[in-house]
This record gives sequence, C-alpha cells and structure tokens, in this order.
Amino acid sequence: MEVLKSGSDVLFILLGGIMVLAMHSGFAFLELGTVRKKSQVNALVKILTDFSVSTIAYFFVGYSIAYGINFFAGAETLLQKNGFELTRFFFLLTFAAAIPAIVSGGIAERARFYPQLAATFLIVGFIYPLFEGIAWNQAFGIQAWLKARYGEEFHDFAGSVVVHAMGGWIALPAVLLLGARYGRYTKEGRVSAHPPSSIPFLALGAWILTVGWFGFNVMSAQTIDKISGLVAINSLMAMAGGTLVALVAGKNDPGFVHNGPLAGLVAVCAGSDVMHPIGALVVGSIAGGLFVMMFTLTQNRWKIDDVLGVWPLHGLCGAWGGIAAGIFGSRALGGVGGVALMPQLLMTGMAISIALVGSCLVYGVLKAVVGLRLDQEQEYNGADLSIHKITATPEREANW
Repeated sequence: MEVLKSGSDVLFILLGGIMVLAMHSGFAFLELGTVRKKSQVNALVKILTDFSVSTIAYFFVGYSIAYGINFFAGAETLLQKNGFELTRFFFLLTFAAAIPAIVSGGIAERARFYPQLAATFLIVGFIYPLFEGIAWNQAFGIQAWLKARYGEEFHDFAGSVVVHAMGGWIALPAVLLLGARYGRYTKEGRVSAHPPSSIPFLALGAWILTVGWFGFNVMSAQTIDKISGLVAINSLMAMAGGTLVALVAGKNDPGFVHNGPLAGLVAVCAGSDVMHPIGALVVGSIAGGLFVMMFTLTQNRWKIDDVLGVWPLHGLCGAWGGIAAGIFGSRALGGVGGVALMPQLLMTGMAISIALVGSCLVYGVLKAVVGLRLDQEQEYNGADLSIHKITATPEREANW
C-alpha cells in the first residue's frame, strides 16, 4: 500500500507539472497575439528559452534555497519514493518559471534577448526562491512568528502572492527601466494604440492558460490524499466572475474578455482551498474589474507601456488574492477558516518589497552594464528580424 501511495502521488504531481508546463504555451500565445506582427517569433522563442534557463537555475540553485534540498546524490538515492522529490521539483519549477514568463509580457517588443535570459537566471535562482522558502518552507521563522502573533500563518495555497504577485511586481521595474515602445506616446500627450496582432492567438493563449490553471490550483495539494474538489469549483467560479465583469467593465473588448478569466484565477489561487464558491465568485469578479480599471490607468493616464498588462493582472490581482484569502476564507463568510487577515497583509507586503528590490537590483545592474533595450532601428524593424533574422510570415522577406 505504501508503494501504491507513493506511486500515485508521483503520478498526481507529475500530471500537475505537465498541465502547468502546458500553461507556458499559453503564455507564449497570449503574448504572440497581443504584440505586433513584427515581434511574434520573439514571443515564442523567449518563453521556451526562459523556461529552459529557469530549469537550470532552479535545479542547481533555486530549489535548494527554497527547500534546502539538492539533487547531487546518486540516481539510486533520487529514486526513493518513486522519485517523488524529483517530480515535486518539476511541478514547483513550472511555478518558478512562470515568473520570467510573466515579465516577458511586460517588456515585450523592445527588450534585448540575452540580458533577459541573464535576468531570468538571477530571478529564478535567487529572488523568487527567497520568498518561496519563507512562504512555503518556514524559512527564517517568519511563518512561526505570524502564527504566534496572530494565531495563523500566511496562507497561499497555489501562489496568488508567491507566484503571481511576485511576477507582476518584478515586472514593474523592468518595464519602467526599459521605457515605452517608440511611438507609443507622443510629446503632445497622444497615445498610439499599438493594437494586438492576432485576437485568435490571444484567445488561444488565454484558453490554454485557463485550462492548465486547474492543474496549477488543484495539484497544489501535491499528494493525492489532499486533493480537493472545492479548489476546482472555486477556480471555476472565480474564472467565470472575472470573465463576466471584464466583459462589462471592458465594454466587450476581446482583449479584456480573455484576460478576465486569468485575473479571476490569479486572485483565487491563494484561498481556493478555504473559500466558499460564492466567495470565490466575488473574489474573481473584483479581480476582473480591477484588471480592466488598472490596465486602462497604467496605459492611458500613467503612460506605463506594460504590453500585456502583467502588473495589473498578476501584480495587483495576485496581491488582492492574497488579502482576499484572509477575508473570504474566514468562517464568518462561509469559508473553512484557518486564516487571518494580518498575516495575509504583512506577507503580501513582504513579497512586493522583495520583488521590487530584487528586480531593481537585477535590471538596474544589467541596464548599467550591458543595456536592456534594442536600439531604435532594431525596434523599428521588429524583434523578430533584429534578434531572430526571420519573421512569423517569411514570405515577406527579400530574396526568399
């Protein structure tokens, strides 16, 4: 029975890892559809290579920082419990690699390729695992202090704060340091739309992410005996709420409609195992409205050229999800309990602080030493031709 249990756990978490790995194709197609045609190839190549760099960084450095476990023992040792720890690494790697995938959407169309790969290694190897260890592995005794002080630890079941808020707030300094795409904002104060190149590809990316999210959330139980149908239904309700509010608030704009479910799912991750489904619907609905409002503000009023809106979508909706878990997870609002508001507020604030400081260090140093941005001619020609020497529609090339 013990062998059957360990084998089942490996299969369970492996399937979760595969579903979240599939989500990275969703990141790729969401970005491909949102950017202009001259940057589509770059979107695809970035997500795949960022994932590969993340794998190396997390295997050799990040996982050890977060969990104190390395894989330098012999393969016979690694096979214990059917290789569960290896499979758990794979599952958690797919979460860690979401950070550069999130950042990629914010800095699209004008970032240099290799400096971003260097940033990916540093973020996934050092910055993300620092907070991951605090939140999910009791590092530095912070969770124990919160438990003693407020009666409950910080609760983030599937990463509203640990993954999404971290990713969104890491992206913000990168976006600001890069500056807006050329032509996006004029000196007279006008805004050039730079519309998406392909709504069908944008929608495909959103759908892949939405489907994979049920692995992201449900499989965060990590062992099969802890699986919860409540997590699945709460994810569903938050997705529906985010979609419908984004539909109304975004005035039927397809870009907002397809980001709405993602906003709801980002927000429900933290408390998906403790909220009532009606609470999850409310949390997702608020996230859908928050994304539309803040995306519009950042792009049009504050003139921050965050191409996919990753700071509103992941940074703000993720922070909202962390706080919402402390509200809607309480028994008073039909939740399971075991959560408290102050730990959620304090740790969400800590995540934002670590993300901002870490990102400013990484991208600030890279900007000073090697530069982050394509030059004006390269950006005009497009990241596809400038970096990869081919576009998504090569029949346009001379001498083809």
